[in-house]
Amino acid sequence: MAEAVADPRVAVEQVIRKISNIATLPEVTAQIVQIVEDPNSNAAQLHKIVSHDPALVTRILKVVNSAFYGLPGQIASIERAIVLLGLNAIKNIAVAASLGQLFRGVKVCEGFTARDLWTHCVAVGVTARHLAKLLRVPLTDEAFLAGMIHDVGLLVSLQATPEALSDVCEKAKQSTANFCDLEREVSAIDHQILGQTLCERWKFPRSCQLVAGFHHRPQMLEPNHRLLVSLVFVADTLCCKESHGFNLTALHQSIDDAGALDLGIEPAIIEQARQQIPTLLAGAACLFGADSSKAAA
Repeated sequence: MAEAVADPRVAVEQVIRKISNIATLPEVTAQIVQIVEDPNSNAAQLHKIVSHDPALVTRILKVVNSAFYGLPGQIASIERAIVLLGLNAIKNIAVAASLGQLFRGVKVCEGFTARDLWTHCVAVGVTARHLAKLLRVPLTDEAFLAGMIHDVGLLVSLQATPEALSDVCEKAKQSTANFCDLEREVSAIDHQILGQTLCERWKFPRSCQLVAGFHHRPQMLEPNHRLLVSLVFVADTLCCKESHGFNLTALHQSIDDAGALDLGIEPAIIEQARQQIPTLLAGAACLFGADSSKAAA
């Protein structure tokens, strides 16, 4: 049982200090995020940054020419890709490429590896994006990025306190208790506050910071901040219940808890998205290096 902590932020800072290898985004990715979040930036500035990273150029062109975006014809130049997809989509591909390198080769707990966690994050990203499309809300790029980074706090725990995270996971396998409650019992803090803090350091959009910090409790946010977080909540719940990658965090979560109906996310839309997850994830697997197979129960 964790000792009481007067200010959880103190504990968070102690944990973040242990993970210097991921506390800072790769330079090119950080520059891309900075440019895209600047309302005065333009495609030429983004092209200048991206073109300095040949591997990223190759990845972007691969994504642009895949079924993931469904564009007609072959796109051969990065300039054309930026024009067709927009700055936000290019940012998302860069973030995916960077994050995919961080989720490697480590066991989370018995039955799950870091790659399973990345598979889950990609699954939630593509599912949240699909939900936004089904709802016809202009959040598809935001939903994809938010879904991909929603569990980045678990990556922090995996790097800084792996034994504590493994302990939480084993407890979660044996009970129907809320995963975040178990984290706070063991370590005084949960992956939401860790993820929000890391996203703040990475200078991610405020909307993504809120998703990282509240994706298990969207009802705690003001209504005008709740839609994107609730889309990720629903996608997270669906992907965990369908066992796409690491599934312990939201396995016993109820979609009703997010007030999804109040936001117009009807059961028929949720079911449609659930049925599409394998197809969506199969398309994303070849793009981001995620394994589309289901994790072992």
